[in-house]
Amino acid sequence: MKHLKRIAIYSLIAGVCLAIGFLAAFAIMPQTANAIDDVGLPVVETNQILVNQENTYSQIYQTVAPSVVSISIEGRIDNDPRWQPISSGSGFIVDSLGHIVTNNHVVDGALNISDLVGQEAEARVVVAMFDGTITQAEIVGTDADSDIAVLLVDVPQDRLRPVSFGDSDGLQEGQVVFAVGNPFSNDWTLTTGIVSALNRSIPSLDIFQTGGVIQTDAAINPGNSGGPLVNINGQVIGVNSQINSESGSSSGIGFAVPSNLVLRVANSIIDTGDVQYSYLGITTAPISLSLIEAYNLPNNIRGVGIAQAIPNAPAAASGLQSASQSSIDIITAIDGRPIEDFDELIGYLGIQTVPGDTVTFTVYRNGQIRQVPVTLTSRPN
Repeated sequence: MKHLKRIAIYSLIAGVCLAIGFLAAFAIMPQTANAIDDVGLPVVETNQILVNQENTYSQIYQTVAPSVVSISIEGRIDNDPRWQPISSGSGFIVDSLGHIVTNNHVVDGALNISDLVGQEAEARVVVAMFDGTITQAEIVGTDADSDIAVLLVDVPQDRLRPVSFGDSDGLQEGQVVFAVGNPFSNDWTLTTGIVSALNRSIPSLDIFQTGGVIQTDAAINPGNSGGPLVNINGQVIGVNSQINSESGSSSGIGFAVPSNLVLRVANSIIDTGDVQYSYLGITTAPISLSLIEAYNLPNNIRGVGIAQAIPNAPAAASGLQSASQSSIDIITAIDGRPIEDFDELIGYLGIQTVPGDTVTFTVYRNGQIRQVPVTLTSRPN
């Protein structure tokens, strides 16, 4: 009996000690008014490379976004006081005078509003700036061949943040690029990707193609048109113009007019109101196995086959020949620069030459290499 009493006393003492210990531990635990702690600890170790990358992306946005504008085309009929939206896009400020570069197709509705609505109407171009300024813009000029247009706004110079241009000829596949614009009317959006390919050609608003075009997988959607494509230094290296998509939204294939062409076109529009392009006057035959077999060409030849040298055009006048059953001229270089395909050829002619220039083509004909000087003329209407 005494043993049972002793065990009971020990149990009681142990229970009291346990309770005291629990109360003491509870007393020293940190107390919070919230059920969930709102001070989170890092779940992964910080990677300084990624932190630096984030800071760079943020800096690019802060640098470029103030230069980007949102463009809206509005129209009305019979002096109706209500302006109705027609289309929208993006653009960017290029100088301290108030000039803005965008796509021709962004402002095309303002130039052809009567055709759009089927009756007499008027239109205006409204520009919204990053600082909240909203104003009307004048269309200085447009170029259908490059799909570039230049606008002009009358605002105080201290509100203008011109972009800095980079050299699009120095681009390489794989470089990181950023698109800034107003997709789906969501103003001032930044997306990123890489240069997927160079020297593409895309249809222009005229019968000729735009060459030297940059392909990127940076997300470009309706509304991005006319906005800048910039490099890691925040320099504009292209103008976002088209996408290749069956859905009408970004599918990872976007195209930007290269900055060197944009500069040539914009300066020409501002200075003269017009743009003149060089004309060679050929139709082409792409290099293929069938072409190689038909003319016994080297199977590693690269260049542009001439299917036809158009009569009285610069190519024919300089001695370049149309293809026959036994011979075809292959342009392999221009001014010593190797040319791989037609896209690269028209890109070089559009960016590097003007009517009246004489260029030297390296031509492969019947196993021999020839140097053929050609004086270029203006594109026919």
